[in-house]
Amino acid sequence: MPSAVRASRNEPYRTRRAEPMTEKAAVEISDDRERGTLTAYEGGKAAGTIAYFVMEPAPGALVAVHTVVRPEHEGKGIAGALVRKFYGLAAQEGVPLVPLCPYAAKWAQRHPDEAPAAPEELVREAQRQLKDHPELF
Repeated sequence: MPSAVRASRNEPYRTRRAEPMTEKAAVEISDDRERGTLTAYEGGKAAGTIAYFVMEPAPGALVAVHTVVRPEHEGKGIAGALVRKFYGLAAQEGVPLVPLCPYAAKWAQRHPDEAPAAPEELVREAQRQLKDHPELF
């Protein structure tokens, strides 16, 4: 449904179509490979995080384990922006991404053009590594 918006008080209203939540996030995203976190910042404050690990032997794959968005930032598309960025990082590095995180897995199903499926044997190995190393979660 269209909504009326204006950029500033001095500009007239213009009609804009509602956008999906995943497209609304205007955040900065930072990768901390050593800690295994991809963090989204909104207004300079941490708004959401993907916890992940790099499969052994490196660089086997990037494995998304858990996605969390702070309650005050929910509904802004931050989780989707994080997952999209994480798939982009995997593509830049030339490695697959294994979405063990339920949110990341569902996002990948909805965006198959941006989220290539990981080979099943890679998914099983990522599950095994996570089970053997619960500190990764």
